[in-house]
Amino acid sequence: MSRLTCIVLAMCCLSLHDANAQMLRNTPLGIKDVGIDDRSGKKLPLEAMFTDSGGTAVRLGQLFASDRPVILTFNYASCPLLCKLQLNGLVEALRQLQWTAGKEFQVVSISIDPLETTQQAAISKQNHVTAYGRADSASGWTFLTGSPTSIAAATDAAGFRYKFLPKQREFSHTAAAIVCMPDGVISRYLYGVQFDPETVRLSIAEASAGKIGSPLDQLLLFCFRYDSSTGKYAPAAWTLMRFGAITTIVVLTTLIFRYRFASGRPVTQ
Repeated sequence: MSRLTCIVLAMCCLSLHDANAQMLRNTPLGIKDVGIDDRSGKKLPLEAMFTDSGGTAVRLGQLFASDRPVILTFNYASCPLLCKLQLNGLVEALRQLQWTAGKEFQVVSISIDPLETTQQAAISKQNHVTAYGRADSASGWTFLTGSPTSIAAATDAAGFRYKFLPKQREFSHTAAAIVCMPDGVISRYLYGVQFDPETVRLSIAEASAGKIGSPLDQLLLFCFRYDSSTGKYAPAAWTLMRFGAITTIVVLTTLIFRYRFASGRPVTQ
């Protein structure tokens, strides 16, 4: 490689470095330090205190007191767009399930705005429960407001990073439905504002540890694994190979026994 070529490559690298540095410097403040850190397997702060949309003080653990999995979201009533898109998308997915909030699972929405009022939470609940359209599901979807300390405890535990923008008087945040086990342990993150109903159903079944869902659901969960890159459950190659090998052995053994029984030959031969 000639000396001139080396100089040109070095200048290109420096230019790329400068461009990347400029991009980082120009990153909007609203999206810095905003995102979600996967805390699967970690437990939520069940001792944290909040207020529900009826004005009653509620310990977060009270909403995890049953054997039902919980879908957790972080939103706020005055959000200009993203929260509405996310909750509307969740409602649309839940409407396509045979299971109903309040029976097979719970939904909990925590406001990230410490200034949000109980009245605002009540309006949010009414709007989304009405859109859900399931009889007696109001008890299955709880909207909570809380102090900065309680909100921080919940969002930190869930890895939900957000930021208040004083100039816009808005919160910069991302969107995800967090599926939790009945004991408050985080099981799965479903990212975005639209949710595949089958993925939601399998995530709820998985978080229930077999307490809800059909035998087919349990078989699917044995053969499939959640792929965070696609946001869906995909076949697990090694599991399928192992399952196929076991099935083959069982089938062959059954055929051998049937053949020897039909021919009258002893099975031990």
